[in-house]
Amino acid sequence: MYRQLFSRMFQLIFVLLMLSMTTFLLMKMAPGDPVFTILKASEGAVSQLDQEQMREQLGLNLPLVQQYGLWLWSVVQLDLGKSLVNNRDVWDLMMDRLPATVSLTAGAIIVLLLVSIPLGVVAAKYKGKWPDHFSRLFALIGASIPSFWLGLLLVYAFSFKLNWLPTMGSGDVRHLILPSITLGFVMAPEYIRLLRSGILDALSQEYVRAARARGIAEWRIVVKHALRAALLPVITIFGMSLSALLAGSVVTETLFAWPGLGSMVMEAITQRNYPVIQGYVLLTGVFVVTANILVDLSYRLLDPRIRPKGGRRA
Repeated sequence: MYRQLFSRMFQLIFVLLMLSMTTFLLMKMAPGDPVFTILKASEGAVSQLDQEQMREQLGLNLPLVQQYGLWLWSVVQLDLGKSLVNNRDVWDLMMDRLPATVSLTAGAIIVLLLVSIPLGVVAAKYKGKWPDHFSRLFALIGASIPSFWLGLLLVYAFSFKLNWLPTMGSGDVRHLILPSITLGFVMAPEYIRLLRSGILDALSQEYVRAARARGIAEWRIVVKHALRAALLPVITIFGMSLSALLAGSVVTETLFAWPGLGSMVMEAITQRNYPVIQGYVLLTGVFVVTANILVDLSYRLLDPRIRPKGGRRA
């Protein structure tokens, strides 16, 4: 267990280091200059002296290796730096946006589960019949619709035509419904297909035939035995989806003006706000590695055969 924990910690450090280096280099290669954004050069003339002073103040006149080294040393001291736009701590900015992203993640997962599990189970239970055809058609259509287009359709139908739900922004639960449905429906098709194929594979196993021979009800076999076995490959995809949601769905948050991490990083990219982008990348890396660890733990809960070495009884 200690060896596995050490391996995961090393993996986390390595992933964060590679992410930070890649992001830093890509930002430096991208066109544009954050100095112009800070000085608001588009609103009036800015002298060359002002630009040079600002670059020196921000450390942008230093060699790239030195810039990255200074930033990395600050991170080791748990200091992610300050925003180049409003001079706020990057950590405080992300923590202000994180609750909105977490609430949107929870809403999207609820929609995902309510849609994918019933359709996946019904499709497998009634293979070749109309529920199966409906489920597969739903998955095909859902996989073909881009998230931004689905979001626009929902806004047009439920906000402009029916006037049931707010168009964008945050507030009460009503503001959360449309972006949650958008994310949940976009992710659902992949889970429906995995659940259907996994349940069908489990239903062909020997232990399922033995359960039927003992007279156990078919729905109990499907839900208790087949569904549990089908969840193993689904959990792997769910871990990746969870980390992506927690990192912030950029398109959906931007479309609905949702004040989460996704919209924050879009603003930072537009403004060339280097510290905010790098802080966001580090936080995303933590989410990804943590999600992988949770996936490994859930494997052991769902399948008792998966044990660490030395964990079996003699």
